[in-house]
Order: sequence, then structure tokens, then C-alpha cells
Amino acid sequence: MAQHSSTILWQRADNAAFTDHRYSRRHSWHFDGGTVVPGSSSPHVVPLPYSDAAAVDPEEAFVASLSSCHMLWFLDFAARAGWVVDSYRDEAVGTLARNAEGQQAMTRVVLRPAVQFAPEKTPTTDELHALHHRAHASCYIANSVKTEVVCEPVL
Repeated sequence: MAQHSSTILWQRADNAAFTDHRYSRRHSWHFDGGTVVPGSSSPHVVPLPYSDAAAVDPEEAFVASLSSCHMLWFLDFAARAGWVVDSYRDEAVGTLARNAEGQQAMTRVVLRPAVQFAPEKTPTTDELHALHHRAHASCYIANSVKTEVVCEPVL
């Protein structure tokens, strides 16, 4: 069993009143390897200037986490199969909507990976779909959520 940690830091700025909800949602994510990522609520949820559009919001991080996990498994399985991947780009999109219980939730994430292989040897369309299916089935993050995660490879 592996444990993964992060520290999320927020501090009230300049003695802001706080209880009037006019406080900054900007914060930072600190990861065990030393990386610090600026975080905020989404401007779609909390209007500017109380959110920071340049920072990563939890919904974006959720989508990126699913996409990254899928990609890492895909690269592993492609390498095992002997295919050389030159580039991988995924323009993943998550949908925030009401779930069956009427709560706001990330209800769907669509991954759209476009993969470029070295020209010497490329998988068939069926082999490519099988690689993506295997990557999706192996992704720890996708296996951890109720959200529908769809993979639509760009061919």
C-alpha cells in the first residue's frame, strides 16, 4: 500500500472580513517532491476577484489527474508492445453538473488523446483502441471515482 500526500495552504489576507465572503480563494498546493502549484476556486464558481483564473481549480485538477493517469498507463503499455510513442496530447474536458442525487459533481470526463507514433511501426486502429481500453482499466484514478470517464482517441 502506498500513501501520497499534499499540503494545501490558505491564509486570510490583510485582515479581510471573511464572514462577508469577500476573501480570496487563492491558495497553494505543496507536493512531497517540492512542487508548489497555485490553486483557487474556479471563476465559474466564485467570481473574480475572489478567485484566480490563472491558478488551478479543483475541477481542472480532477480532469488533469484522470488524463495524466490514463496517459502514463498508455505509454507503459505501448512501450511493452514495442510501439514508440513520439508525442501524446490530450485535450480532456470535464463536465460539472447535477448528479442523480441532485448534487453538483464532476459527472463526466472525456479524454481525447491524440498519439503520434514513430513511423517505423504503428498500431492498427483496433490495437490503438485496445491500448486505450487497457490504460483506462488500469488507471488508479479512474478506478477510484463514480464519474463517467470516456476515452475518445483522436485518430
